Amino acid sequence: MTPTDRITVHPQQCGGRPCVRGMRIRVSDVLDLLAAGLSPAEVVAELPDLEIEDVTACLKFASLQASQPGAAA
Repeated sequence: MTPTDRITVHPQQCGGRPCVRGMRIRVSDVLDLLAAGLSPAEVVAELPDLEIEDVTACLKFASLQASQPGAAA
């Protein structure tokens, strides 16, 4: 499974926002915890359904989104 394969988007789940592996854990939830200063291991401790690879996938997904033309600055 590649990092971006771990990120799913379903219109009927979480308002169509990107989530981790079909769970109701949004990419933005993971990014918010990282931005608050938690380490990837602490994020996994806070959200025990996650794996370290999920945290990496969220970062990769955010990086790819930010590099798209027209991405919010």
